[in-house]
Amino acid sequence: MSRLLGSLAVVLLAVALSGCATSIPADPDGTLDRVTDGTLRVGVSPSAPWTETDGSGAPGGSEAALAEEFADHLDAEVEWTEGGEADLVSALERGELDLVIGGFTDTTPWTSKSAMTQPYAESTNEEGKTAKHVMLAPMGENAFLVELERFLLEGEGEQR
Repeated sequence: MSRLLGSLAVVLLAVALSGCATSIPADPDGTLDRVTDGTLRVGVSPSAPWTETDGSGAPGGSEAALAEEFADHLDAEVEWTEGGEADLVSALERGELDLVIGGFTDTTPWTSKSAMTQPYAESTNEEGKTAKHVMLAPMGENAFLVELERFLLEGEGEQR
């Protein structure tokens, strides 16, 4: 009898939990849903040739172009915010930005305050060392980060 009750409890628990469908990966703050068909808020710190700013409009550089392409992919408009790395990462933490670009590499000190993409490009510095380039996104916004990484990987092999 206790086996039957145990089995019944397991079945009831499974049925109850199946009604609690959770989408994984999830965005607790809904970044991907908000940005899609909306506005992608991008912080940009100058770091030529990756990002180039002059304060007079949309930035240039290969990462700025990628951010524009990602926004197009999501049917979103880009809202640019120029600034220094510390200010932009703080704005990302406060939920005021969705993405921060600026020639960041996988050795960035900002990993405790932001999520970074998988490296999407490599470059060689003056000393001949290879640098792996990443972008920064809000911590915990995993659906947004996964979509960004999928987008970046789709361009693999293209000149970026």
